[in-house]
Amino acid sequence: MLSRTLSAKLQQSLSEFPVTALLGPRQVGKTTLAKQVAAGMPPDRVVYLDLELPSDLAKLTEPELYFRAHQKRLVMIDEVQRAPRLFPLLRAVVDMDRRPGRFLLLGSASPELSRFGSESLAGRIIYHELTPFSLAETGNVELARLWTRGGYPPGFLAATDEESLRWREAFIATYLERDIPQLGIRVPATMLRRFWTMIAHHHGNLWNASSIANALGVSSPATSRYLDILCDTFIVRQLAPFSANLKKRLVKSPKVYIRDSGLLHALLGINTMEQLLGHPVVGASWEGMVIEQILAVLPSGIEPYFYRTVAGAEVDLLLVPRGGSPMPVEIKHSLSPKISKGFSSVMDDLKCECGFIVYPGNEAYPLSKTVMALPVTMLDKLLP
Repeated sequence: MLSRTLSAKLQQSLSEFPVTALLGPRQVGKTTLAKQVAAGMPPDRVVYLDLELPSDLAKLTEPELYFRAHQKRLVMIDEVQRAPRLFPLLRAVVDMDRRPGRFLLLGSASPELSRFGSESLAGRIIYHELTPFSLAETGNVELARLWTRGGYPPGFLAATDEESLRWREAFIATYLERDIPQLGIRVPATMLRRFWTMIAHHHGNLWNASSIANALGVSSPATSRYLDILCDTFIVRQLAPFSANLKKRLVKSPKVYIRDSGLLHALLGINTMEQLLGHPVVGASWEGMVIEQILAVLPSGIEPYFYRTVAGAEVDLLLVPRGGSPMPVEIKHSLSPKISKGFSSVMDDLKCECGFIVYPGNEAYPLSKTVMALPVTMLDKLLP
């Protein structure tokens, strides 16, 4: 199993906070990572509960007694969103003993964890999101496989492309038929799959609820609800437009992306790099994959947006640090990237000090005094 870059942060949080929450989609490796971190502790100092197992769920029939019995241990609770009743109790238990490393909560649905955590555990909990494998974790030589198969461990590590595709198709079916109903969401699996596939065809485009609603034969509020479901369960990303007090009319709709390129390709019936390179989605797929790679390593304090004026000036990603100059990032699937007129316009509009064009080459080099061509394998140079 590949090592995860989040491991060190998780260990640090366990040494500083009473409660640490590890969020992420199903099958992304949360349980594996948590057990790897716990493996460095004495076995008698850790207890693990999986709330999908009736036997473990039964142990929390009287949770206060259970937590008292394991007061000196790290209690790891997997799929904790299945027991929201625990959160008020966790607050009381932590307040009686606020030493760090008391609870490690693992969850697949962010709305419940974030809502209950913010209401009951404010000041006592820290959140981390585990994403599918990043390029930093798989190594630069695996770029083609990571892009084609995506970063979910079973899909990425499969022996063949065919085996990887079968896993991704099974993941999609299980997500729709089992995972969504278990979260208490009542949406027909067939309708949500049609919506998900339609998002795949609109990958990297502006969100247009009425257009998608008309195509599906449902209301605009229904499509917005479906989008929230996919975003809240880490499947789709909405990238917000940047807004500023400029003398220009800016686009106000978000852009939507399937967060994992492997799931995007499975929904579109793409299985190999050859098929991908010949498909109309290739540019948007590359853009979405690179955005996810950048956001996976983005430090706190820097907010991601995209920028587009009604007149057409645009950059794919705008990184905005608190109190600092915005940094535009254009993403090109070309070995000879060039500075577009729109990119230069954005640099001028926002008074940017520097910008980058990320491309699939091997060499970083300046395109102008303020714009650098940057290989996707050198994304660490984007960061301060």
